[in-house]
Amino acid sequence: MAGRKINPILKMVLEFGPILAFFVGYLKLKGQHFLIAGTDYDGFILVTAGFIPLMVLSTAILWRLTGHLSKMQIATVVLVVIFGGLSVWLNDDRFFKMKPTMIYLLFGGILGAGLLRGKSYLRVVMEEVVPLEHEGWMILTRRVTAFFFGLAVLNEVIWRTMSTEAWVTFKTFGLTAAIFAFFMLQGRVFRDYGIEEQEGDDA
Repeated sequence: MAGRKINPILKMVLEFGPILAFFVGYLKLKGQHFLIAGTDYDGFILVTAGFIPLMVLSTAILWRLTGHLSKMQIATVVLVVIFGGLSVWLNDDRFFKMKPTMIYLLFGGILGAGLLRGKSYLRVVMEEVVPLEHEGWMILTRRVTAFFFGLAVLNEVIWRTMSTEAWVTFKTFGLTAAIFAFFMLQGRVFRDYGIEEQEGDDA
């Protein structure tokens, strides 16, 4: 079910604002340590603790304004709460760093399960935005599935082998740029399998 339309700039702020706030907060607090209730927390954990309610709030506002959230948005905020909460509770940044891996494995697994059944679950999410023929959806879904699994592997490699600052930069800008570039490269699929909207009869 399609939601109500809202200002695209406001929508972008609600979707990407928390991510940018996390990045800025990390830059401000990186390398610092804070003693809270007898426990030492570094800046990353405190920024994560602030990111969780901010993400929940922005998602709730988006739902309030549009009357709709995609399954992807719901899954993302749930995993943010779970893995972010574990990082804060256990004072261990590894859980939050694993979160993108879990998100992309989940999405890739769901799309892959649909492909095994001969269906494109991606079509359910994107059909109103990008109308395609059935074969186009199957091609795009196979590519998106592989892409998600690739992002999951890439996230694991980066957070396990590089610094926290490198991972935060990758999460904030690298993932967004990779997704944008991926869909830009699917232009031929959109062109070859796109369905033009039928204009109403003037008669």
